[in-house]
Formats: sequence, structure tokens, C-alpha cells
Amino acid sequence: MDVIRDRLNDPLVAGIVGLVVGLLFGWIVIGWLLWPVTWTDAAPVDLQETWREDYMRLMVDSYTLIPDVDLANMRWQGLGDQASQALNMVAANPGPRNPESIQVFGQVVGSSTVIVEPAAGTTMTEGEVPVPTPAAEEGGLSRTTLILVMCGVVSILAVAVAAYLFLFRRKSSSDPVSPVALAQEFTRQAEPTDFAARGEMAPMSQFMTTYMLGDDLFDDSFSIDSPTGEFLGECGVGISESIGVGEPKKVAAYEVWLFDKNDIQTVTKVLMSKHAYEDTTLRERLQTKGEPFQAEPGAEMILETATLRLVARVVDMAYGSGATPPQSFFERLTLELAVWKIL
Repeated sequence: MDVIRDRLNDPLVAGIVGLVVGLLFGWIVIGWLLWPVTWTDAAPVDLQETWREDYMRLMVDSYTLIPDVDLANMRWQGLGDQASQALNMVAANPGPRNPESIQVFGQVVGSSTVIVEPAAGTTMTEGEVPVPTPAAEEGGLSRTTLILVMCGVVSILAVAVAAYLFLFRRKSSSDPVSPVALAQEFTRQAEPTDFAARGEMAPMSQFMTTYMLGDDLFDDSFSIDSPTGEFLGECGVGISESIGVGEPKKVAAYEVWLFDKNDIQTVTKVLMSKHAYEDTTLRERLQTKGEPFQAEPGAEMILETATLRLVARVVDMAYGSGATPPQSFFERLTLELAVWKIL
């Protein structure tokens, strides 16, 4: 859901989605449901097939009563290309009309019906004009309209989905991976310490966290619970000191802390880069936050409270490079926090 929300913040994507939604709403909701198109003063050629046939019957009846050739031709032309088909349908099903009157009308307007053989077992009376019976399609117009609507909707949706996927993939391929996502991947790949293999008691809680350059809000904390689910305290790590100027922050030290609900204070130690640790002024200033400790791969530091003991181990680390002194800030740091209850 967050990905979709982020994509809609793109003006181009939002414009395409708005266009598609507007077309669908205007076409289906407004054009077909609220204010559908109505016909007024329509020509005979625009009549439905059934009504064109009835109109043709009226034309034949009118000419039979009043044989006005000019009027018959004018009415015939009103049906346009559909006139011959309507006349054939009337000839195929004349009803009470004399078939000869239909044939005469056809000759007057310059049309001729198609003569076909009568069906097996039937006879023709003299003067009768047989014509083929067209296949009746009840509701044919409605089905055609429905098919057109469905095709239109599917086409619009297909274009919209294709455009969205194209923009989504193009943007996704060009967007850099965020520092937080990279940190999560490093954390996932890091292997926790097997304390049992070292001949030590397994910790009650064991956590892993990673900082990546660019995560200026890095501050990870974890709840410490007993095997029965009782809350015992919390632990975590966050940015303590950065050096240099500009963005992103160039982190030179972290605060690793342990809170015990049975203790009156939170224990803190400062994990520092090599440059920060060797800088006497900086180390003394950070010492007010907690005991300083230099970060090295595999190095461990211990924090203890009244009832909890935490071992923070540097699983992996890398220094950044730039206009600052060497080994002064971290490009990456993966830290393991293992907690035991002091009996």
C-alpha cells in the first residue's frame, strides 16, 4: 500500500491514473447511467431493425391505398442502405398483405426481392413472392453495445496497467536502494554468535542491528522479555557523535545502552571510531555519556545492571572515506546485542 501511495505522489503517474479514472467515470457512470444519450428527430434509417420492418409495412400499405410514386420513393430513401433488407423481411413475412402488393411496391422504388425455393413440404400460391428469412437476433443491438462497452473498458484498463507498470519499473530501476533497506539486508545475512558452541550459556535475548551511511535517524531499540513473556528491560544503540559537515551525517560514535526495570539507572557505553577514540579531546567529551570503547571487528564490550548483563559484539564494520581524517566515521556497522539475566 505504501508503494502505491509513493507512486501516486509522482505527478506523471497521478495524471495517468486521474485520466483513466475520469474516462471510466465519465463514460460509464455519466454517459450510460446518469445522463445517457437520448435521440430526438431521428431519421428512419436510425430505427431499430424491428421498427424499420414495421415502417416498411406502413410504406407498402400506404402505397397500396394511395399509389403516390414520388412519396413512396422519398420514404424509401429515408431508410438508406437498410431499405432493401427491410423490404425482404416484409416479403418473407407479409402477414395479411397481398404478396403482389409488396412486389409492386418493390418495382416502383426500384428494388427486387430475392426469390428462393420454398421449404420442403410447402407450396406457393400463384403470385406469391418467396424471399429468404433473415436470422432474427433478439436483443442483438444490446449484445453488441455490451460487447463494445466491455472491450472499451478492458482496453482502457490494459493501457493504464501497462503505463503504470512501465513507469513503476523504470522508476524502480533508477531509484537507489535506501540505506535502511541495505542495513536490513546486512542484518539478515549476519550470523549470530553460537554461545553454546563456545561453551557458554545461551542468552535469554539476542538481537542484531546494522547502521548504513545515510541513515541519519539511526536509533534501534529492543524489548527484553523473560521466557514467560515478562518485561525485564530494554537495550539499544543510536548515533552519539558525528564529524565534518554536510549530509549525510558522518557518524564517529554510537551509544550502546541497557535499561533494567529493576535498576535505577540506564547503563551506557560509547562505541567509537579509531580516529575518535585516539582524539583525546573528543574522547574526553564523549566520556561524559559513557565509558568509551574503540570499535574493531569481533570486539566485545559488556554492560551490566542489577539483574541484566549485555554483551555487544561488533559483527562487521567498514569506515567511510572522504575529506575527513582516515578511519574517522563509519560506512557500515553491524552490532549484536546478547542479553542474559543475572541470577
